[in-house]
Amino acid sequence: MEQVSTEVHNMHVAAKLFRALDDPSRLVILHHLLTGPHRVKDLVEHLSISQSTVSQHLAVLKSNGLVQVRAEGRASVYSVTNPETLTALLISAERLLAENGQIVELCPEHSAS
Repeated sequence: MEQVSTEVHNMHVAAKLFRALDDPSRLVILHHLLTGPHRVKDLVEHLSISQSTVSQHLAVLKSNGLVQVRAEGRASVYSVTNPETLTALLISAERLLAENGQIVELCPEHSAS
């Protein structure tokens, strides 16, 4: 019985991670962050959405361990916590989508075609 509860717990943890990735704006943020650290202001300019919305998305990504933040003067600078692991996940997603006939680019340095 304990194995089942551990399995269920693990699936809840995984589902929480996938929910963090289920928003197009969060994927765009991660895409930009894979090219290097960005200030919130930079992300606001790239996305053309409000600072509060960008900050909310960053909070979700941070709470799931996908991004980290450091202070630089008065600015907060965000970066991907584990770029190699995230890149591998996004490349796998590109391949899976390509196998289903949807060619998309999720990684800045990689193309599914």
